[in-house]
Amino acid sequence: MDLSQSQSSNLSLGFITHVSPVMTAPNRSHIVDDSIAFQIDSRVKDQSYPVTPVPLQLMDKQTKENGKEGGESADEERDVEEFRILGHSMCIKRKRDTDATSSSSSSKSFRATSSNENLLGLESRRNAVRAWGNQGLQAADPDIFEIMEKEKQRQYKGIELIASENFVCKAVMEALGSHLTNKYSEGAPGARYYGGNQFIDEIETLCCKRALTAFGLDPENWGVNVQPYSCTSANFAVYTGLLLPGDRIMGLDTPSGGNTSHGYYLPNGRRVSGASIFFESLSYKVDPQTGYVDFDKLEERALDFRPKILICGGSSYPREWDYAKFRQIADKCGAVLLCDMAQISGLIAAKECTSPFDYCDIVTSTTHKSLRGPRGGIIFYRKSSKPRKRGLLLNQGDGSDKYDFEEKINFAVFPALQGGPHNNHIAALAIALKQVATPDYKAYMQQVKRNAQALAAALLRRNCRLVTGGTDNHMILWDLRNLGLTGKNFEKVCELCHITLNKVMVFDDNGSITPGGVRIGTPAMTSRGCIESDFDTMADFLLKAAQITNSIQREHGKLAKGFLKGIENNKDVIELRTRVENFASLFAMPGFEV
Repeated sequence: MDLSQSQSSNLSLGFITHVSPVMTAPNRSHIVDDSIAFQIDSRVKDQSYPVTPVPLQLMDKQTKENGKEGGESADEERDVEEFRILGHSMCIKRKRDTDATSSSSSSKSFRATSSNENLLGLESRRNAVRAWGNQGLQAADPDIFEIMEKEKQRQYKGIELIASENFVCKAVMEALGSHLTNKYSEGAPGARYYGGNQFIDEIETLCCKRALTAFGLDPENWGVNVQPYSCTSANFAVYTGLLLPGDRIMGLDTPSGGNTSHGYYLPNGRRVSGASIFFESLSYKVDPQTGYVDFDKLEERALDFRPKILICGGSSYPREWDYAKFRQIADKCGAVLLCDMAQISGLIAAKECTSPFDYCDIVTSTTHKSLRGPRGGIIFYRKSSKPRKRGLLLNQGDGSDKYDFEEKINFAVFPALQGGPHNNHIAALAIALKQVATPDYKAYMQQVKRNAQALAAALLRRNCRLVTGGTDNHMILWDLRNLGLTGKNFEKVCELCHITLNKVMVFDDNGSITPGGVRIGTPAMTSRGCIESDFDTMADFLLKAAQITNSIQREHGKLAKGFLKGIENNKDVIELRTRVENFASLFAMPGFEV
């Protein structure tokens, strides 16, 4: 077709690209690719015969040979037509449906590939999270794993004589390391600030029920809160709920065996606990000659000081508490009587020590010492009506008044002082409290007490001095001053020999305070299966450690720098450590395998 010789005609030839504004006319279709629209317009504008542009692809002129070499089919050759415009030879190729299909398929293929890549990316991220979340401790953090393994070996190869420590059973350990740690549960059963707590409520409710059962308490007369993180937290919650800042409390002096959470000042006047910072405290003391609580001076001080809370119980008191006398003094000065039974709660539950519940208004405790549960605190409080014989309490009402401790204490625990409870701890405590109510646990506590008495007798036979001359519970206090030793140096030698105990202050007759003793307890080693004869062997180890300490002090002095230098590579220490490790390794570890 040659258009170069065109004469006058009613037809015109035009080429329009797909970006040309002309293509936006209503009667012209839109070209969606890079082709050129070839259109012949008539000069006679007859709108009844609209002219549709034909999409064409502009091509270079190809020789017949080139066409064959390109492998074009006969159909493709028919779609190509050569023509001339103003003397120039050109070729046109009509766009076929198959080309559009190919373009569409290519687009779909790209979209599918992109979609598959996105899916692979999402799955890769999911797998990465799963891999991180399912790693065991050794793989996730080998550094911490290694340190924990060392601690496991220390516990296994050592003699644990710290009175406030124990070894929990496997079931308690499993609950502590369970999925319950994932749940946030601010509030109380049936009144949570978060959803999804129906099973957490069941656990905490069961724990409270078991706590009352373990100590033989009537739920009509006693309530309990199992959320405190520790006994110190429990004590402070009681103060916060019942007192105003600056109100007065009275507890046993720390050098006499009391706890700093009962209020304590250093000799220079420094306040060392929240109880003494926010409240005014005055301590009572033991008789320095006997080591027993001096009730005559206690009553005199209480009537002068008029505390709003009188506290019985302590950390290092090896004898029974006379709760009846405390009750009489509390009534005389109008105080609430609080017992901190943290050290002896297991013995009380097993009825191996006098119960404070017959006399006290509020009872607090840790849950991990002689009770052999997880680390935490617990608060028991009276409910219902006050008996007339209780006298006047904080609200100064008559005998028909009801105790108002429940709401105040629960509000103090949360939201005043704590956030969400540790649900894994509460579940573990429920397990421990179930065991506490069994005959097996009572037998265990009886053995704890027998072992303490056997150890005390063994030390007395070796001419050691014990505060109060013996024990009524699970602990003994060994006064080292007659041996010329300090509690700090003896504790250090024992630690290097893999015997753990703790130094304590001993109140002497001239009023000076020195860390001149150590506290020794029997629950942990009883949990490992030790009996009286085993504790007699331990007494030999302790006496040998005292002899080593004395020898080092004579050669290097009592001061820390010289004493620690004398311990380094001491052959007697190494020999005793070997004996201790061989002995301790004879007994199994509760809760885990070594």
